[in-house]
Amino acid sequence: MHDLAAKCADMIKKAQKICLLSGAGISTNAGIPDFRGPKGLYRTAGIDNPERIFDISYFHRDPSLFYKFHKEFLKALQQIKPTFAHYFFATLEEKGKLIGIITQNIDSLHQRAGSKKVYEIHGGVWESYCLKCGKKFNYEESFKKTMKEEIPHCDSCGGVIKPDIVFFGEPVKYLDKCIELARESDLFFVVGSSLVVTPAALIPAECKGTIVIVNKGDFSTAYLPMDRVDLVADEDIDAFFKSIDEHLKHD
Repeated sequence: MHDLAAKCADMIKKAQKICLLSGAGISTNAGIPDFRGPKGLYRTAGIDNPERIFDISYFHRDPSLFYKFHKEFLKALQQIKPTFAHYFFATLEEKGKLIGIITQNIDSLHQRAGSKKVYEIHGGVWESYCLKCGKKFNYEESFKKTMKEEIPHCDSCGGVIKPDIVFFGEPVKYLDKCIELARESDLFFVVGSSLVVTPAALIPAECKGTIVIVNKGDFSTAYLPMDRVDLVADEDIDAFFKSIDEHLKHD
């Protein structure tokens, strides 16, 4: 790991425009609970038909099923903090090195770590809005409403509030912007994503510069051929970035 981390630290030093695509793996060390397991959130929320939770047409018919799950999800998020890797990329942005974060996650941990240029391709819990009048609610407001009301309603018009999560049947967000960021970047990180879910998996190949994959376990090469990847670290994500951080501090 030491050599890979040193090599990666050099790449970061030389880079002017870094971009990140993050997937579920970056949040694993934060303790994001499993959805489907025996102690998963579907079980905790007492939900027998999880495939309906994120179905947009079902949400319009009966939002209470989603909100049973969402209450548990938000409670779980309150218990966890961003990981070292989340803070590492927030610092790169602060230093003017990072041009944007594209994330497949809906946990908003990047924002909680201090990142500003975050493009949640599948949406997230950072903002919610009223389906009727479009009024926006920030994380704190929507959290309070979700805990207090069975189905949160807008205090302006009484419409149902929906978190800004992309449900099945809705288009992904910011795709053009994400492709533009990848094309602009000279160093592109894929962290904690197995590159299976499209269209997110199509984005890294748009980078003409250096591509680094940090992922514990296998990843798909269907959309990103191996000859385009300059470095692969099959390591614990936080341990790897801590090692990079040491190299950057010592040089």
